[in-house]
Amino acid sequence: MSRTFTPTLLVALALAFAAAQISTSQVSASQIDSIFSTLKSSDAPGAAVLVVRNGRPVFRRGYGVTDLRTLHPIDAKTNFRLASFTKQFTAACIMLLVRDGKLHYDDHLTDLFPEFPANGKAITVRNLLNHTSGLEDYGELLMKQYPDTPPEKVPQILDAGVLKLLEQQSSGKFAPGTKWEYSNSGYAVLAMIVEKVSGQSFGEFLHQRIFVPLKMRNTLAYEKGNNEVSYRAFGYTKEKDGNWQETDQSPTSAVLGDGGIYSSLDDLAKWDRALREHTLLSAAEMQPALTPVQPRDGPAKFPDGPNMSYGFGWFLDPHNGHKRMSHDGGTIGFRTTIQRFPDDNLTVIVLANRIDLNPEDLALRVADLYLGTKPR
Repeated sequence: MSRTFTPTLLVALALAFAAAQISTSQVSASQIDSIFSTLKSSDAPGAAVLVVRNGRPVFRRGYGVTDLRTLHPIDAKTNFRLASFTKQFTAACIMLLVRDGKLHYDDHLTDLFPEFPANGKAITVRNLLNHTSGLEDYGELLMKQYPDTPPEKVPQILDAGVLKLLEQQSSGKFAPGTKWEYSNSGYAVLAMIVEKVSGQSFGEFLHQRIFVPLKMRNTLAYEKGNNEVSYRAFGYTKEKDGNWQETDQSPTSAVLGDGGIYSSLDDLAKWDRALREHTLLSAAEMQPALTPVQPRDGPAKFPDGPNMSYGFGWFLDPHNGHKRMSHDGGTIGFRTTIQRFPDDNLTVIVLANRIDLNPEDLALRVADLYLGTKPR
């Protein structure tokens, strides 16, 4: 059947297209800038902000300084510790190994580490990815080994050390798959699985399989003494007297799988493009990561919090009716977030080297400008 476009219809289509273009352009840099205006400083830590709209970075700006020694301004090249933002990269490593045929989501922990206690027979790779493993929290286990010791005096633990700590436990918190509980331990173990299956260090696998192909040249899993972070931001905490205290490292800061990657706005724009264009993993290969877990004993939720959805390294809860995939990161000295709205072709990333901010709230305020939703 032929289709005829009348002059009136053509005008209407042109006006609709123009209106859509105007709607997008109505969000000005000054509107976004005003959300972060309190962070403008030449002598205080701050944040870096990226907005990607329709596949193109439309806002990329830094506020504050990378550290209080050099007072170097934060910019698009500044590398921040991503903290739990890292988990989507760890999950991607596992998905690549599954794609390679070297691993399966339903492989059990004892298949990979035969020395793991009996409870590992029921823990699958999938359980580790979606936080239903029931593993004990390694941070709590670590601190129990150093009673009455200030955190700054506790030696840093590595991913391999996390695995050894967990191997000393005779049971988990709950039967795998029955409940959801956010687990840094699970993602440290996933990093060790990457090493066991690939024969490479976790950092090297990330570098060769993700960062090099995507030309994320300054992104790395930081290993003190083995590599250096270029354009590095250091983390800070504001004291009661108003002074800033450098709080860049903690006893758990050397664990890589749950939060050890450093990256910048420039490199994360490339990561966002790879997600949008399915550069590393096809849409079908990504689907398990975007499928919410359904624990047997009830919905996923934080204690005393609302029900929510989690896949592999991604929270999947909508925002004001808009489909969303997101993840926050929080560690000593750093707060980060990525907020992706795939159906709206919108991504907002906020990286901060201070802990008195809520990057998710700030990012969603920016997103609301584009989505036309009610500001938070």
